Amino acid sequence: MEWPASLDEYEKLVIRMNTPRVVIDNAVCATATLVKVDSARKHGILLEAVQVLTDLNLSIKKAYISSDGRWFMDVFHVTDQNGNKLTDESVISYIEQSLASSNAPRSNGFKGLTALELTGTDRPGLLSEVFAVLADLQCNVVEAKVWTHNGRIASLIYVKDEDSGSPIQDSQKIGRIEGRLRNVLKGDNDIRSAKTAVSMAVTHTERRLHQLMFADRDYERKSMAKSASPSPIVSVQDWSERGYSVVNVQSNDRQKLLFDIVCTLTDMEYVVFHATLDTDSSQAYQEFYIRHTDGSPISSEAERQRVIQCLQAAIERRASEGVKLELCTADRRGLLSDVTRTFRENGLSVTRADISTKGETAVNVFHVTDAAGHPVDSKTIEAVRQRIGLSCLKVKEPSTLQKESSTREENGGVGIFSIGNLVKRNLYNLGLIRSCS
Repeated sequence: MEWPASLDEYEKLVIRMNTPRVVIDNAVCATATLVKVDSARKHGILLEAVQVLTDLNLSIKKAYISSDGRWFMDVFHVTDQNGNKLTDESVISYIEQSLASSNAPRSNGFKGLTALELTGTDRPGLLSEVFAVLADLQCNVVEAKVWTHNGRIASLIYVKDEDSGSPIQDSQKIGRIEGRLRNVLKGDNDIRSAKTAVSMAVTHTERRLHQLMFADRDYERKSMAKSASPSPIVSVQDWSERGYSVVNVQSNDRQKLLFDIVCTLTDMEYVVFHATLDTDSSQAYQEFYIRHTDGSPISSEAERQRVIQCLQAAIERRASEGVKLELCTADRRGLLSDVTRTFRENGLSVTRADISTKGETAVNVFHVTDAAGHPVDSKTIEAVRQRIGLSCLKVKEPSTLQKESSTREENGGVGIFSIGNLVKRNLYNLGLIRSCS
């Protein structure tokens, strides 16, 4: 590396010490690629590393995270979407460059688009009304993500002007978009909490969705609300002799699980000092040793309960409830409005949506249930496919509500683990103690 002449030896040393060191190893583990990152510790550095891996849709099967003073070490065992080691040199190079820069991309690359942020009370047909308004206002939806949880909805919709193909910057048109969408979100009974905002898309989409739902307090349980799938098991325990709070999480394993948890802890102003992740069949077991950014552990029962609720909500938001439908067809004006109206007319409710455009093709994924949140019968699905087009709309996965419940039953309803042997084992894995016996 060539250094500017103005730098002295001390400044060069500081740069070397603060530049993350990345090693990607395919030889150590027979079933996964090891990604090792050593870096100076700073708030959010773990989230940046996890974000790089999950944005590539890699699965993190194991992870060991530890900080020693001002230095941080991450070891991730990752596979591709097919469960194989990483062999694509372009992917490996991207990971190395992204992690070594210590500056993970903040956004998903939606430059030149206008971002619409929506939150409010979810109800059947709401998404259909939103897309109908956007079509009427000549807004071309390029990308969108929609999450629902606990009766709430949050969405980031990236649009451009239909005529010019440019970002929407006219303040009067932006005002009309916000006003009409706010009226749709309010419905008859959500005057207080329906919110819309327009930005130029600078925040990572999925992190922003977590932030929107957290700000909307979707983690607060309503007495009448019942989730169709079992809740993740979360516990928070005090380890006062070391000044940590220890968070244990057991849930069904899935992609981006670690990102969802680390993202929430980071945005709640907690620092992860040590952590382990292990997966066993369909289950994931995670343990985090955390403190506030000011160095103090969790100090009250109310705070402990809030952390539990927020982590459960973070995991549940991405839960794929319902039938997964994939729409792949030529993009056209009003496509989303027409498709979601067909869903509504057939009694389907969208619980999650990932909208994307690739060239002139729309590739959209919807998770649908009936209006009450129950699995949809096959006759209804086939009727919807007949109307939209059998070759365009395909069933990718059946209802996951029953699958998740049966998985938990097969595992015997394993309860949360306690501080003791697990802590010792994980500290041994992290190299913090000499023996786990």
